[in-house]
Amino acid sequence: MDKINRAAAAVAGVAVLAAGLTACGGDSLEKSSGGDSSGKPGKGSLVIGSASFSESKILAELYAGVLEDAGYSTSIKTVDARELYEPALEKGQMDVVPEYAATLAEFLNQKKNGSNAAPVASSDVTKTVAALKKLAEPRGLKVLEPGKAVDQNAFAVSADFAKKHGLKTLSDLGKSKQKVTLAAGDECPKRPFCQPGLEKKYGIDIAGIDPLDIGSVQAKQAVKDGKDQMVLTTTTDSTLDQFGLVLLGDDKNLQNADNVLPVVNAKSAGSQKIADSLNKLTKALTTADLRELNKKVDAERLKPADVAGDYLRDKGLVK
Repeated sequence: MDKINRAAAAVAGVAVLAAGLTACGGDSLEKSSGGDSSGKPGKGSLVIGSASFSESKILAELYAGVLEDAGYSTSIKTVDARELYEPALEKGQMDVVPEYAATLAEFLNQKKNGSNAAPVASSDVTKTVAALKKLAEPRGLKVLEPGKAVDQNAFAVSADFAKKHGLKTLSDLGKSKQKVTLAAGDECPKRPFCQPGLEKKYGIDIAGIDPLDIGSVQAKQAVKDGKDQMVLTTTTDSTLDQFGLVLLGDDKNLQNADNVLPVVNAKSAGSQKIADSLNKLTKALTTADLRELNKKVDAERLKPADVAGDYLRDKGLVK
């Protein structure tokens, strides 16, 4: 998959592909949620899945908030990797999970067609979600509407470097003819979203790759110090300001459409009432919102539940 692993970024680039399940509230993952599909207020208990990085935990708390406001009781279960929580969602051990359109589409694509399957995701969110639905529905999963919030690969430079060379987009960087050393994972030279894409689509002169963990403190510090000129990170990175870094716009859509969206177990959580409750949130949430929520958790050390609750009340999304 081309999108960097957010769980990996959260732990300095070390991919977490298998780990124990952590239940919030002591519930067992093996216990079916018994979720109600009637959509009647006050009925039904829903298990919301979350990956182990901050953004996913925040999204799970946001989902819990709007669903509780609609009359459901909820619990949140946190796991380390999609390889664990996606099967749990299929089995109904989880009812709702916050997901990313392109990344999940490619995960299910490779699960069905093998690791060398032709990609089905693209920068076109409509086509990507259509491909995702086609793969998800036979597995008993219902994909809800994508939102404006997008967490996808992004590239940042120092604010001083951007100002000096008049850079706002990746196209600007290509036109500037500046040679750049890119702080990114060691897979960057082989990945189409990284060095090959930057060179082919934008004409950026990549002088070398500094193989630092993706989005890590060390990678950002290297750009701040001028050792490197650009770093691979994500659009919802909440710590760029601390390093004096700014994102360059992906104006030619190199990256896949990783719009945030809810995915539910169609049998246990496929009601229109659940969809309406979650869609209300999805329509309100923006990339900037998500970046700010991440900042409150990662930089200000606030609890995801508190941050989510404040956001929902401020936006008038819960009573």
